Amino acid sequence: MKKTIVLLAGYPATGKSYLCNKILEKLPDFLIVSQDDMKEKLFDQYGFDNMEEKVAIENQSWEQYYEVMEEDLKNGDSIISDYPFSVKQKDKIKNLAEKYEYQVVTFRLIGDLEVLFKRSQKRDLDPKRHLSHLVSRYHKGDVLEDRSKADCLVTHDIFMDRCKNRGYGTFELGHLIEVDVTDFSKIDYPALIKELCDLVEE
Repeated sequence: MKKTIVLLAGYPATGKSYLCNKILEKLPDFLIVSQDDMKEKLFDQYGFDNMEEKVAIENQSWEQYYEVMEEDLKNGDSIISDYPFSVKQKDKIKNLAEKYEYQVVTFRLIGDLEVLFKRSQKRDLDPKRHLSHLVSRYHKGDVLEDRSKADCLVTHDIFMDRCKNRGYGTFELGHLIEVDVTDFSKIDYPALIKELCDLVEE
């Protein structure tokens, strides 16, 4: 099996976690490296009282992310990671892949931005979503019954600006597999995973 980094990239609210789980059903030896998970754990550990503290923890989570990724690559493990990747992360991941001689496969998940915004809204209001994403002050155990009152909800304008200007929809590293996820029912997941398996097993 070829040493592989799978990046689940593209716009927010495109079903990256779902695709990740589907891939792991076929490739269970892949390790998940999740910046979101690391960030949420740090938010729970330290909490924050303002946006400055929140951003500092986010920056800390990126340092941790690259450390964990490098450790896994050093050990020869194949990894899978999901995030709306952009040029900010590209060089760092590219350099790690080259240093440890890994192939990279990017799934770029795109779709109609209006549809994706509605999904993003629904996800933010879901009680299962970690509250820290939605607020400017958070400590573990905090509860917000009415999430529509959160002070950091992503508005339509912010969502569109991020999607159009941060390069989420153009990111690629290594072998690119682009998937339109506007209509989940039209996605041929078995074919996508077979394409990945063929690359991994070459």
